[in-house]
Amino acid sequence: MSDVKPIPLTFRIIAGIALLVLLVPVSIVVMAGFNSGEFLRFPPDGLSLRWIKEFFVSQTFLPAFKMSFGLALATTFVSTVLGTLASVFLTRSTSRWREMLRALFIMPVILPGVVLGLALYVFYIWTDLGLARSLPGLLIGHVLVTMPFVIATVTASLVDFDLSIEEAARALGASPLQAFMKVTLPNITPGIMAGTIFAFIVSFGQFELTLFLSTPDLQTLPIAIYTSLRYAFEPTAAAAGIFAIFLVTVSTLLTSRLVNLKKLLRRH
Repeated sequence: MSDVKPIPLTFRIIAGIALLVLLVPVSIVVMAGFNSGEFLRFPPDGLSLRWIKEFFVSQTFLPAFKMSFGLALATTFVSTVLGTLASVFLTRSTSRWREMLRALFIMPVILPGVVLGLALYVFYIWTDLGLARSLPGLLIGHVLVTMPFVIATVTASLVDFDLSIEEAARALGASPLQAFMKVTLPNITPGIMAGTIFAFIVSFGQFELTLFLSTPDLQTLPIAIYTSLRYAFEPTAAAAGIFAIFLVTVSTLLTSRLVNLKKLLRRH
C-alpha cells in the first residue's frame, strides 16, 4: 500500500491559482504573436500567421534567437561539467572551507542580476583581458548564474549515493576515473539531466546580466525583444516570444520523459 498522502484541497486550489497566474501572461503573448494588426496589442485585431512569417525573415529576432540558443547550449555544457565536478567535491570533501565554497557557488543566484552584471563588467574592464563586451565574457557570466542549479540537483543525487559501491569497484581494480564513470555517473544521471535543463532554460532567458555584457553584435533574444519594444510596438516581438516559449516547453517535456523527476524528488 502506498504511503503517499493525498494533497489537501487548499493546496490544490493554491496550486491551481498559481498555475493560472503563470499561464495567463504566456497565453497573452501567444495570442499577441498571432495578431493580424499592425501593432502589438491584446486582444488581437484578428488571427494571422503574418508576424510568425516575419520572424523567420527578421534581421533582428532570428539572429538573436540563434545567438541565445547557441549560447545556452555552450553554457549548459560548461555548467554541467563544472557543476557536476563541484558537486562531487562538495559532497565528499571534509575540508573546513567546504561550506564557504558552497556559499560562493550559490551566491550568483542570490545576488540581483543587475548587481552581478555590473560587477562582472567592471571586473572585465579592470583586468583588461578583452572579456568586456565579448562572447567569452558573456559565456562566463551565464555559467556563473546557471552552475548553481546543476550543483543543487547533482548534490541531491549524491546525498544518498552509497560510496561503498564505488569503493568496491576500485577494490576490483578499477581506476578512480573508471569507478566514477561506470558506477557513480549512471546513478546520478537523473540529477545531472535535471540540472542541465535548468541551466539551459535560465541561460536562454537571462536578461539582467546579459544587458551589461552584450553588444549589438552579441544580442540575445531577451535583449532584442527589450530593445524592439522600446522603439517599436510591433507583433514580431511577441512572435519571437512564442518560439522562446515553445523551445522552453519542449525542453522541459523532453527532460520529463528522459528523467523521472517525481522519483528523484521523492527520493530527496
